[in-house]
Amino acid sequence: MLHKENNALSCEPPCQEGLTRRSFVAGAAAIGAAGALATSAAFDIVHPADAFADDNAPVEKRYSYCDMCNHVPKCGIVCHVKENRIVRVESRAKYPATPLCAKGIASLQELYDPERLLVPKLRTNAKGTASAWRDISWDEAYAVIAERLSAIKAQHGPDAVLFFCGDPKEPRGAMQRLATLFGSASYGSESSVCAAASWMCANLVFGQNSMGQDPGEATKSCLVWSLNAAWSQPNRFNGLMSAKERGTKFVVVDPRVTPMATGLADVHLQLRPGSDGALAAGFINQLIIQGLIDQEFVANWTVGFDELAAYVAQYTPQKVEEITWVPAARLIEAATLIGTNAPMTLVTSSKGGCHQTNVGNYQRAVFMIPALLGALDVAGGLSLGPGLPFDYAASTRGFQLEDVYESEGFQARRHDLAEFPVWAKFYKMMQTVHLPEYVAAGKIRAGVLLGANAMMWPNTPLYQKAINDMEFSVAIDYYERSWTHDYVDMLLPAAMCYERTAALALFGRKIFLRQPAVEPLGEAREDWRILLEIGCALGYRDECFNGDVDAALDALLATADIGVTLADLKAAPDGYDVPGQPPEERKYASGKLRKDGQPGFNTPTGKVELVSKTLADLGFEGLPVYEEPVHSPLRDNPADTAYPLVLNTGSRVPYYTHSKLRDLPWLNQFMPRPVVRLSPKDAASRGLATGDAVRVFNQQGSIEMEAEVTNMVMPGVVDIFHGWHQADVNLLTTRDFDPITGFPPFACGLCEVVKK
Repeated sequence: MLHKENNALSCEPPCQEGLTRRSFVAGAAAIGAAGALATSAAFDIVHPADAFADDNAPVEKRYSYCDMCNHVPKCGIVCHVKENRIVRVESRAKYPATPLCAKGIASLQELYDPERLLVPKLRTNAKGTASAWRDISWDEAYAVIAERLSAIKAQHGPDAVLFFCGDPKEPRGAMQRLATLFGSASYGSESSVCAAASWMCANLVFGQNSMGQDPGEATKSCLVWSLNAAWSQPNRFNGLMSAKERGTKFVVVDPRVTPMATGLADVHLQLRPGSDGALAAGFINQLIIQGLIDQEFVANWTVGFDELAAYVAQYTPQKVEEITWVPAARLIEAATLIGTNAPMTLVTSSKGGCHQTNVGNYQRAVFMIPALLGALDVAGGLSLGPGLPFDYAASTRGFQLEDVYESEGFQARRHDLAEFPVWAKFYKMMQTVHLPEYVAAGKIRAGVLLGANAMMWPNTPLYQKAINDMEFSVAIDYYERSWTHDYVDMLLPAAMCYERTAALALFGRKIFLRQPAVEPLGEAREDWRILLEIGCALGYRDECFNGDVDAALDALLATADIGVTLADLKAAPDGYDVPGQPPEERKYASGKLRKDGQPGFNTPTGKVELVSKTLADLGFEGLPVYEEPVHSPLRDNPADTAYPLVLNTGSRVPYYTHSKLRDLPWLNQFMPRPVVRLSPKDAASRGLATGDAVRVFNQQGSIEMEAEVTNMVMPGVVDIFHGWHQADVNLLTTRDFDPITGFPPFACGLCEVVKK
């Protein structure tokens, strides 16, 4: 049955193999069971009355991939389509990312949600209040956008317009191209508080973006630092479990007792959030003391080893225990396990550990571990080197017009250059955490905001005010969300993953093209088309391919220079394998890593930098020096004594992604209200029980939530999933940004919890 519930659709699927709806979705979202359940379960969906297909209509299978997890892992979907209606979804065979998790299976509730935004809208009342809109045509929308942006450019210059991509990440290439055509150096993305800190730290150490690499057939041990793939990427967890079955040893670093810790870890290092840098230093010290490092690699291919060894010597197991709360014996056991089981690999994430004021140093120390063990670019270790010439969003430098950016002086005009020079050195995208300051100073006066969410930054009201104070802003989204869209001037409806083509899905040297399974509902248009058509309205018709997405993708492929066309991809429904040379190890020795063809790494010294020359040249400490979070139980700050609990936010749950999917009843049933998790010890001392209404507060503010008492959380720490507009945890986050990356301390604040 289909019924309206909480302004969203609730679909009762037929149960299979005796499963109830609750047990099915719980299993599909959870760890090991995800594979079996998601593969076997595909639901016939009953649509609203105006969306019914004829029962006798033929069924056609079409192929897509999911974006419910914010761009990755792009799990494959088979769509059963009747008369432009998807009536069934199932996991896609012959596809690298499979099976679907509960979010993918529930995606049809999002597609056919009656609350979807389906018509362009223009504000009719004052910003900052509950929105009133009038429906407009696309032609009118584009005319208003072109007029307003052009006027601001004429008066204040092109850099006064921000071009921003949030969720999904897929349109980044098109948005960056549009920004460059417009002449604006103010292109930004949500990576300014997400994955880019890890990429930057890997670049600083060995000259290449990385978030680690999952174990291969030859891997003997794996260090997992701050990732719970069981909940964030269930299909990836299946692969990690397979590695475990092959005999790979695992060390898991995480403040929580997650399925990764219970299902994989030979050693679990359960640390105090925000103390990662001390743990990493202690880990390196143990590798050195025990004589486990690769002496030959360190001698020939690294710089700064003596300085690093002298620095980490102070981080004895006993000192590390005092700082991190990890027992000294367990640290020794973990370092021994990794150091004696070569080759090893490293897995990190964009959440949790990245969100602290020391991330620019601590993550560098973590990436030094595989280097010290000689595990770079060897079988079973961390692979390096050129793959297909696409970036994270399946775009290319040529398509994004980075040559124009570099030749026309964009870099020198960046608003973030003075505050975050390291960030600006590595990324063409602006670090957006100082958006309120840029708007207040008149540097940013307008914004094109695709999938933007004001709750993604610390101290949300400051960013809402910044959007509100822009002279003009247009948002592109699936839904109207008051916490962001009450502050914009125009709202445009975006097509969802089943209704759009761009962008490509990349798996190694294999490329998949997503072709729309159905036409967009209402007047929704895919993101790439909207951005290209805005470009046309601004006068860049030829450069924006007259708004033709297929032509843009063909041009993108041409800039990759790999001999592949869009026609090739359309003719390869099971993916297109791009020919290439067989994998080669130790490419740093043969000159196949560096752009100049010389042996070594893409760093200023040509070596793995244990002391960063880039940072030293920009006035920062070159060593990965550990500093306590600004607000810490170990700092002698009298004002913080009223907040004895470490506030860890931003971790994932199996059924939501950031602030998405809260309206889908299949998923909402598992966490219908905002929850704060705390340990039995901390709950007992406060007289709290599961289900109690509580207040979580600190010097920043207060939010109301529901308590969940669990051994998953260590004493002295609380864990809060972010993204609830009813209880926005970023109201409790300070704006103490890491000076290297600009990242906020989402994972290392302080708070108190009391019964409401």
